[in-house]
Amino acid sequence: MILTISTTHQPATDLGFLLHKNPDRHQSVELSFGIAHVVYPEATIDRCEVAVLLDVDPIALVRNRRGPAGEDFSLSQYVNDRPYAVSSFMAVALAKLFGTAMAGRSKERPDLADASIPLEVGLPVTPCRGGETVLRGLFEPLGYEVAAEAVTLDAKFPEWGDSRYLDVRLRTTARLSDVLGQLYVLLPVLDDDKHYWVGSDEVEKLLHRGGDWLAAHPERELIARRYLRHDRRLTRDALARLADEDEEDPDRSREERDAEEREIEQPLRLHDERIAAVVGAIRDSGASRVLDLGCGSGKLVQALLEETGSEQVVGMDVSVRALEQAARRLHLDTMAPRQRQRVELLQGSLTYRDARLEGFDAAAVVEVIEHLDASRLDAFSQAIFGRARPRTVVLTTPNVEYNPLFETLAAAGFRNRDHRFEWTRAEFADWSSAVAGRYDYEVELGGVGANDPVAGQPTQMAVFRR
Repeated sequence: MILTISTTHQPATDLGFLLHKNPDRHQSVELSFGIAHVVYPEATIDRCEVAVLLDVDPIALVRNRRGPAGEDFSLSQYVNDRPYAVSSFMAVALAKLFGTAMAGRSKERPDLADASIPLEVGLPVTPCRGGETVLRGLFEPLGYEVAAEAVTLDAKFPEWGDSRYLDVRLRTTARLSDVLGQLYVLLPVLDDDKHYWVGSDEVEKLLHRGGDWLAAHPERELIARRYLRHDRRLTRDALARLADEDEEDPDRSREERDAEEREIEQPLRLHDERIAAVVGAIRDSGASRVLDLGCGSGKLVQALLEETGSEQVVGMDVSVRALEQAARRLHLDTMAPRQRQRVELLQGSLTYRDARLEGFDAAAVVEVIEHLDASRLDAFSQAIFGRARPRTVVLTTPNVEYNPLFETLAAAGFRNRDHRFEWTRAEFADWSSAVAGRYDYEVELGGVGANDPVAGQPTQMAVFRR
């Protein structure tokens, strides 16, 4: 079986440093089920491609099977698709070959290991139970562009039709460690099989390799069930722990941090001004269907319902608790049926592609991006501006230059301890301009709150239009 990973990041040969495998050498590693080879079909400044060729020994597979000799003998043990179809064998090989890269470490290129770069994964023979629909459902929410073609049974006999295998290409801009970790989890899920016995330690592997993406993945139940070979007890355990992780964001510490931020900004009534400014921009856009991304407790959703003529307002947040608070604020349980049809609350992440967000006229992203790790901003941009593509996006974020004017804010501190960054006006302008250019939007920059002649306004606002 074969898997390829390529990049056009320049110099592309840096891929060798990230993978800790020299492009000038053919390297091999022995595994219990065969031999894994690493070669570079192409290694130039403009493009570099690494190929993992896994030579699976079917005889060794049978020899290493547990159980009494001769138990369950069948020809299928010796004649099967394991030597050529991408499966859990490849996942194990990736972990063995690229363990350091999968952990996100690179002694020679530490900055590049933490950067998002263009990557393309080739899986020429991919078994996928459920076909292309399942394939897309697994990878597209993670920001991948998916291309797949059915592999014919035999080119000499086209009347035989297509096989159950797909020739798959996955394109993304992401950290290499993230891509390797996602492949490790999802390759066995595609195949819906594992070549080894699954115990409780597999739950730990799933949660570890799933990182921060699995809890918010719309197909996390399918992923857990297939990864754990349909073991109900292990699947329930994994899903329960994922639910616990999912509630880390909306727990009391987050509420306390948000309260601290509101207290800092309260003298300016900045929160009210932000909502009014965003509602005004949405109203001016003439939007009929509106998203509030990172809706929190639903204050903006409520304002959009009351103060715009929007036919539909959808709020999304990663926090289940926040969505419950929003439902109570909006009185969804007692709302009139006609009004209830106008509003919907969704649980999800803003850094993964989500088909539910497509087809909207406008989206509000209010005081959200500063809560994302800087390394996830490209994934956020791709998911919202590249995939969902609302006609108008209204986005706000703090102006760090204004922070010294808040009397209760510690020197050089952020307004919220959960903020990963806070930008100057120049930094926000550079980012907004780059996003607009990359995804074919026009952007208008402004602000919210009292305008200081030196520091500017406390909140920065960008309105993206296409």
